[in-house]
Formats: sequence, structure tokens, C-alpha cells
Amino acid sequence: MSETAARVRVSFADDIAYVALARPEQHNGMDFAMLREMLAAQRQLRRQAGVRAVILSGDGPSFCAGLDVKSVLQHPLRASWMYTQLWWPFRNDFQRWSLGWRKLGVPVIACIHGNCFGAGFQLALGADLRFCTPDARLSILEAKWGLVPDMGGAVLLRELVPIDVAKELTMTGRIFSGAEAKALNLVTHVADDPLAAARSLVAEIATRSPDAVAAGKFLLQQAWRGGDFGAARAERLWQRRLIGFANFRIALARNREQKDFPWAKRRL
Repeated sequence: MSETAARVRVSFADDIAYVALARPEQHNGMDFAMLREMLAAQRQLRRQAGVRAVILSGDGPSFCAGLDVKSVLQHPLRASWMYTQLWWPFRNDFQRWSLGWRKLGVPVIACIHGNCFGAGFQLALGADLRFCTPDARLSILEAKWGLVPDMGGAVLLRELVPIDVAKELTMTGRIFSGAEAKALNLVTHVADDPLAAARSLVAEIATRSPDAVAAGKFLLQQAWRGGDFGAARAERLWQRRLIGFANFRIALARNREQKDFPWAKRRL
């Protein structure tokens, strides 16, 4: 595949945005072009208030087999520039690969199959929910290359597993199945058909106010690791941003009249 060929494909159906890694012959190994296109997809979707959910997937035999090291080493000047981002006092492009999905006011669901290693694993962690086949192969693989998980992994792992589990998986880089990932709480659900399961959940979420869904996501991200004072403050802030606005009034009418009035476009 040429450097200019699309690495990330964005499509829309029934108010769902489908973001697919499109480098199947390389098991969707992440190169610089894929990183650039993924960040562009995030920016595009943040501007689209009509979208109710994002589903991440990978074409071909794997979700994402991680960083394509060979490809990166073929571009030493670009690699050197990316290396300088380790000195930035804010999120770099590699971290936005996963953490950027937390800025979207809709549920982001990763559908995992095949290999999900390194950068792919951290991309999946950046989603709000993860559906995974039982026989998928997952790994925090960076130790194999003498590295640590630095694409948002440390931020995201702490929300899901105890520190001893995170240390074991990080230090060993061992490969584990989708079934074990569920037992470790690293994926939300195991499903033979993750895409169908994700669509079913999106249909359920779509019955709720899009503003309430967005506010709930942002509230929990702010409050989950904060102290009691900060968490309570976040509750008050996000509730103020809902009460009295259009989708709040529609929710009241839906409950009062037992009719499925259409929701207004998402504000948050």
C-alpha cells in the first residue's frame, strides 16, 4: 500500500460513525499516516452533533497489531520529530491516538478481533466500551521493544485494573485471550460478533437524551479518579448544563406522554 493510500476509513449509517483501520495486509499496524488520519477522524467527528455513537474496528484479520516499527524506521526525520514530542508539557500526537476519543460527547465502542497489541491495545483502551471476540489476542507489547506503553496507556489502565495487574502485563508483554481480558476487566463484553453487539448497545443508548449521554461520559471521566470535592463539583456542573435545555424537556415529554419524540441535536 502506498504512503498516500487511506489508512483510516470513516463512514456513517443510522447516526453511527464507523471508523475502520484500513491496512489489513499489515494487520492494521500503525504507521505515521494512520496516526495522522486517526487524529483527523477525531477532529471531524467532534464537529458532527448528529452522530450518536462511534464504532472503532479493523479491516482484515486483526483489530490492530500495534506500531509498525519497520515503517517508522524508514522515516528517520519524521521519527526524530515525533521523538521531540516527549518533551512537550501537554498531550502529544501519540497520546491523542487513544485519549482523543475521550473528548467526543458520544459513546465510542471498540470492536476487537484477531491481534490487538501495543498501540492497538491502547487505542481500544481509549474507547468507552470494548467488545471482544473470545479468541482475540491482546498484549501490552511495548516491553518487547524495550519501551513502556506511552500512548495513553498509563492514564487508561488505572481506570480498569489494579496496579499489580497493570504491572504484570506491562513488564511481561505477554499475550492473553479475549476471554482472559474480560476476566481481567480490560474489555466490557465478550461476543462472537462484536460489531452486532455494539450496534445493539448503541440502539439502546440512542433511546436516551444525547446531551445526558455526553454529560454522563464527561462527568465520569472527571470524577472517577478525583477526590470527593472535585467529583461532587463535576456533578453540579454537568447537571446545570442539562436542566432546562431542549433534550431535558424532550425527556420529560417522553416520560410523561409515553411517546418517542425525536431528540434535538447534541449540544455537548
